[in-house]
Parts: sequence; C-alpha cells; structure tokens
Amino acid sequence: SMAARQQFTDSDTADEAVRATCDDASTCKRFATSKGYWRDPYIQYFIRSVGERKAPEINRGYYARVQGVNHLLDAFIRRAECNCQVINLGAGLDTTFWRLKDENLLPRKFFEVDFPTVVARKIHHIKTKPPLSRAIIETHSTDSLLLDAHSLDSDRFCIIGVDLRDISNLDEKLKKFQLNPELPTLLLSECVLVYMTPSHSSNLLHWAAETFHTAMFINYEQVNMSDRFGQVMIENLQRRHCTLAGVEACQSLESQRERFLKNGWEHADALDMMTVYSMLPADDVARMERLEFLDEKELLEQLLQHYSICWASRDKLSLDDVTEESV
Repeated sequence: SMAARQQFTDSDTADEAVRATCDDASTCKRFATSKGYWRDPYIQYFIRSVGERKAPEINRGYYARVQGVNHLLDAFIRRAECNCQVINLGAGLDTTFWRLKDENLLPRKFFEVDFPTVVARKIHHIKTKPPLSRAIIETHSTDSLLLDAHSLDSDRFCIIGVDLRDISNLDEKLKKFQLNPELPTLLLSECVLVYMTPSHSSNLLHWAAETFHTAMFINYEQVNMSDRFGQVMIENLQRRHCTLAGVEACQSLESQRERFLKNGWEHADALDMMTVYSMLPADDVARMERLEFLDEKELLEQLLQHYSICWASRDKLSLDDVTEESV
C-alpha cells in the first residue's frame, strides 16, 4: 500500500545517521578480522574492502565486544541444547547466523530485525553471494523460501525489515514468521537501544519480557557517559548528526541494569568492557595483543570503560547456569 511504502522512505535524517552506524560497526569488524583479531570468513561478502586502517585500541575494543557477546550467546544456546530462538534486534550486517551454523550451534530459528533499507541491502548480498545463500538453502527443507525486498524467511533463518519503535508491527511480523513465544529466547542488541528514546526502548524491553517466559537479553552499548570522556563521545557523534536519544540509561552500570529491572526482567547484570577484557581467555588475548603494538594503554582503558555488556533474564531456573558460567 501507499501508506506502507511511505513508511519506508528515508526522509528522516536522524534515522539515516543511525543506519550509517551499522556500516561503521561492520567496517570496523571487517578491518579487525583482516588483521587476524578473530576469524569471520563471511564478513567479506557484506563489506568488500578492508578499508582504511583502524587504531589498535578500536580493534581491541571490537575483539572484546565480539568475544564477550559470543560467550553469553553461545552459553545460552548450549544450555538450551539448541532448542531455542535468537532474535538479533538491529542486526545490521551481522554474520552470527553463519558462524553458528558452522559451529553446529544453530538455534531452532534465528531472527534478525532491522530498518527495511538495511534489510534490503543484506538480502541483496545473500541472494548474490553463494557462500551466504548456501547456508540458508542447506538448513531449509520445505519447498518454497520466502524472499522479497524487505524480508527473507526460511526454516532456520529469518530477516525482517521493521522499525523497532513500532512494537505491534514487530510482534505481528515475528509471529507471522513462526516466532514461538514458548521457546527459550535470546534477544541481542548491540548499540541499538542508545539510539532510541527511553520510552521506545522501555517499550521494547517490556514487550520482550511480556512475550517470553524464558528469555535472556544481551545489550552491548555505551556506559559512564556523564564524565568528560563520555561527553566528548556524544559531541563527536552529534557532529555526524547522530543523537544518542537513549543516553540517560547509559549513565552507569546501575542505570543499565535498572532499565531491565523496571521493565519486567527478573535479573540483570552489567560489566564494563574493561572488566570483560580482563576476563577473556588469557592465551587468546595474548595472541591478539601481539598482532599490533599498542603504545598507550590508557586510551584503550578509557574506551573500554565507556562500553558495557548488560544481560538480563527471566525464569531463573533454566538460565541460572548461563550467568554463573559467564561471570
């Protein structure tokens, strides 16, 4: 319909700036993997060129982010023995589905949600790159696979173009593509909530808590934003017309946890990335740190102190072990 098409036009420059951050993350990940920080054989199909050099502290920051998030995600899937679903909110050009397939850790179904324009680009890459489409075809047994401009739906993988601020549309589309509220569900958002107003992100967290009785939510984003370093980060983003609409939840680890607890989540924990960095497997960190010389440890520490992983859960019984293992 005309009205629906109107929704998809990119008239809103603020949204456009947020969409650009998806490329930033993928471009940084592409560079770090090209340097050997971690393996990702699939990212090259979404971001062709390695691009200009990124500072070593940026690469180390992404290493910590990827290892930290994957640790929690994989622990959840293992705990559920793959009998679960994953919903990546604001997934961008993320490659996790392909990694999980290669590691025999695919959940029952893996959902990705992002702006329709981002989704359209991702689907185009998948359609045109056999190493990407192969994994979807191999995990799909029924006759027809749904594929249109803003959605892809197969037995094990689904990509939906929808605005996360429109909860009823989100809920409706996920259910249309066989989301099962009875299954243990892991929701993931990386630098997504911070771009939404507190009421929009609260609605999203509340919806998730209401929809799934057994669930975990992993949120990676900025923290400690009230200090000078945080203020500079905000100013740098504003120069690129990127407003951190949800920055008030990023004041402290406590405010990060609080937003979950007041929106229906039973338990919430948060760590800054400096702490996560110090907890990662020492041998792999040593290998990683040899890749590039880092002159100034202080800058890395400051950067890592301004990002966090917060994870929340519902249904203590089945998720207890995951959080115990993780800490």
